[in-house]
Amino acid sequence: MRMFAEYQPLISEALARVYDVARRSNLDYAAQSSRQLQNRIWLKREDQQSVFSYKLRGAYNLIATLSDEQKKNGVVAASAGNHAQGVALAASKMDMVATIVMPKTAPEIKVNAVRRLNARVVLHGNTYDEAQVFAKKLASSERMEFIPPYDNPLIIAGQATVAVELLEQCERQPDCIFVPVGGGGLIAGIALHVKSMNPAIKIIGVEHDEAACMYRALESGERIVLDHIDIFADGAAVRQAGEETFRICRALVDEVLLVNVDEICAAVKDIFEDTRAIPEPAGALALTGLKQYVQREGVKDKNLVAIVSGANVNFDRLRHIAELSALGEQSEALVCITIPERPGSFRTLCHDLGARQITEFNYRYSSVGAAHVFAGVQLRHGVGEKNQLIENLTNKGYQVVDLSNDTVAKMHLRYMVGGHAANVTDEVLYRFEFPERSGALLHFLTQMGERWNISLFHYRNHGAAYGRVLMGIQVPPAQAGEFQIFLDKLGIKYSEETTNPVYKMFLS
Repeated sequence: MRMFAEYQPLISEALARVYDVARRSNLDYAAQSSRQLQNRIWLKREDQQSVFSYKLRGAYNLIATLSDEQKKNGVVAASAGNHAQGVALAASKMDMVATIVMPKTAPEIKVNAVRRLNARVVLHGNTYDEAQVFAKKLASSERMEFIPPYDNPLIIAGQATVAVELLEQCERQPDCIFVPVGGGGLIAGIALHVKSMNPAIKIIGVEHDEAACMYRALESGERIVLDHIDIFADGAAVRQAGEETFRICRALVDEVLLVNVDEICAAVKDIFEDTRAIPEPAGALALTGLKQYVQREGVKDKNLVAIVSGANVNFDRLRHIAELSALGEQSEALVCITIPERPGSFRTLCHDLGARQITEFNYRYSSVGAAHVFAGVQLRHGVGEKNQLIENLTNKGYQVVDLSNDTVAKMHLRYMVGGHAANVTDEVLYRFEFPERSGALLHFLTQMGERWNISLFHYRNHGAAYGRVLMGIQVPPAQAGEFQIFLDKLGIKYSEETTNPVYKMFLS
């Protein structure tokens, strides 16, 4: 820890400042999660802050050190939401003007919260990176101080106060502390303090597997810029880890785990059932990683802490989170079962499924000989029960395909109507991610013109910054090259699903 000795006085000074705006958040025992995972689990409740996130600690700690001249000109920050609220609150506390540049895709709940703190909100760009570039231009042209979200020693020291509280509150020394990771400010601060007090305590970061900037940096030994990030966990969706935070994490963090959307949604439900609070997806990252670590290592009777970092989630996202949580906690299976197309076969299948709760059942006539049934089945004993169910059905002569991890099945097919289109030729199937802003689909259609026909379309609003669209397009083989050029020029994420078994069975 000698190489980071300069941080100890910074953390002490931060402790003398941050409680002007922050509160000493609870360390709650998670009784239900502890019982299920056979470990003692605590949740550090940073969702209890006035802005429902830990971000106000670092923001206030930095802004409080500005000179009178700097304060007079005001501050500017770029943020998708939580850092924005921290900066706005800190500026308001010191009677300063704050300008917050937020991407147009920022959750509405966070935009409105910043405005309520009397900050000037500028919506610019579709990503945090675009908003940050514009914010820095404003800082230069209007002589305002730019307040970074994580890559600054005073920001890091402010976030470290979470760890100071945590260790003081722990009845027993924690074996592992799990921390959500975006740019790295929170985990860097926590690691600095915890490792100085007890190097044996493991600090484990957790990232969404489609926004894994710190994981990739540690893996490659240098900071890299991710080509694409998914912003489901928007509070921790960053394309590049901070320079200073990476330096600290490389030396002090034990490992970083990657988790998927289904697992995050299951952890949101776990936190709700233990606390009756609803974290945002990024706020549930730490518990998601904790669960994965327990399963991987098989640990029992350990003292484990997860940081619940925020609770700024749009209400309309809860439907999507709830739907995926069942798959994430492995309490539901999605399967396709092929049955004979004859009287009584449907009843026989229901009998063979046994005394299980059916969450959904979709059937469409397919051919004279066979029919495909798309079913959701409730599970009480996780993946083992699912495997046993599939084995039992297979032994009875059914063809069964497990679709529980198939994106097309989870995100689209289960909500679609219709079936096979007998007269559609040359159809290819693609998944697209459109920015959730007016005009995005119109722009796509304008670029496509009248060259190809759309033969299938499904979109469902999930309250996220990107809309997930499933589209069938009739593209003659001779035009495949031209169509590929069109796709590459769009500048949006896409993936082909023409060979997806779900499409083959139910839609093509």
